[in-house]
Amino acid sequence: LGTVLGVLLSLNFSALAERDAKLPIPYEDLQLLSAVFGRIKSDYVEPVSDDKLIHEAINGMVHGLDPHSDFLDADAFKELQVATQGKFGGLGIEVGVEDGVVRVVSPIEDTPAFRAGIKTGDLIVKIDDTATRGMPLSEAVEKMRGKPGTPIVLLVVRKDVDTPITFNLTREEINVKSVRASMLEPGYGYVRVRSFQERTGDDLARAIAGFYKQGDLKGLVLDLRSDPGGLLNQAVAVSAAFLPKDALVVYTDGRSPDAKMRLTASRENYQRRGDDMFRDLPAAVKKVPMVVLVDGGTASASEIVAGALQDHKRAVVMGTQTFGKGSVQTILPLSNNTGLKLTTARYYTPAGRSIQAKGIEPDVRVDDGRDSPNRIREANLEHHLQTPAAAGATTDSKIAKVEVDSAKPLPKLDAAALAPRFEFGKLPEDFQLVQAMNQLKGQPVNGAAKTLRAEAKP
Repeated sequence: LGTVLGVLLSLNFSALAERDAKLPIPYEDLQLLSAVFGRIKSDYVEPVSDDKLIHEAINGMVHGLDPHSDFLDADAFKELQVATQGKFGGLGIEVGVEDGVVRVVSPIEDTPAFRAGIKTGDLIVKIDDTATRGMPLSEAVEKMRGKPGTPIVLLVVRKDVDTPITFNLTREEINVKSVRASMLEPGYGYVRVRSFQERTGDDLARAIAGFYKQGDLKGLVLDLRSDPGGLLNQAVAVSAAFLPKDALVVYTDGRSPDAKMRLTASRENYQRRGDDMFRDLPAAVKKVPMVVLVDGGTASASEIVAGALQDHKRAVVMGTQTFGKGSVQTILPLSNNTGLKLTTARYYTPAGRSIQAKGIEPDVRVDDGRDSPNRIREANLEHHLQTPAAAGATTDSKIAKVEVDSAKPLPKLDAAALAPRFEFGKLPEDFQLVQAMNQLKGQPVNGAAKTLRAEAKP
């Protein structure tokens, strides 16, 4: 019991006491926790280590807050570093946990998972012969990672498919390039941001400079579809490339002073050292006509960019409603190379909109048929934060759960039977991109006869 209480008291209780001296210590609840700990230690059918019990107690406490808060052990810290640097060996899937099962947040373009047709919202119920229900996320990620060239089998449950789907994949070295750029036709540039990593702003600056070496731009498409987000300062950088200097990009609000920030399109908010990465770009990039493409997989940092460009009327946002993750997570270091990824603030667009559990509504709606009504968004996740206006209101936003009976064999559908995934940015197969080009050229936009959003007021 002394061990449990000692660990609990070490988790920054003293720091919390300094912030709020009136915060009562829940002695009775701690006694209950220690009683449960003692009973498990003495009566559980098998011996359980103190370390396991304490970590599971912490995980339960954190996971009950919201879908994005998490306890980070040493391995999780490494994963966090990999995610921001963009290089690892595996399948190319960003994953989370939904109802105890591994859920695909977003497949990464040009990876084994993406090419095979794995989609956002898929539930990975088996990795090789091991069921994932109840499996820690770090263990699931470790099983999917591996030496390039080695095979792996994933069993996936999908909302709009009656039978589980079997994916036979081969691991590759995943070296994710966050920015991909091309000239669609003379005068019209295309930039796709797959995720926001440490060098996203630098890569974007090079892409824009490359366009202008070929001549002036008549229009630009910024593609944020299925971009799961990433580093906040890089979202500010991408926005700053197209907004006037010092224009407000995003502001955050939380309980602590550190959670209250106003981030503008100025170098100190997106670049720690050196000259401004956008210093030598032509001034015309601030005024070139733009379309921003979004969909249900556009989340977090990518929603910040879309919201900022939309509120400043700098670009037309086109596509379908975005994911709706409007919260900020802060990494708080703890002892023994562990940490806490804690939701510390909500973020707001320049016009004061909180998109938490709502998402960004496009100015022009263009649906290419990929956006299934069963697609998982922030509002479908358990324990998601409510928007401030909806705080305390009752809501029934949970989607129907996919029940998987591990004791009963299920028929399997091979992934080869599914329609192949199209490639973002490839004309003319990319219907939404075709409509974006029509918008830039002043031509009719198919499936977008109605403007869905009123003009934002500053």
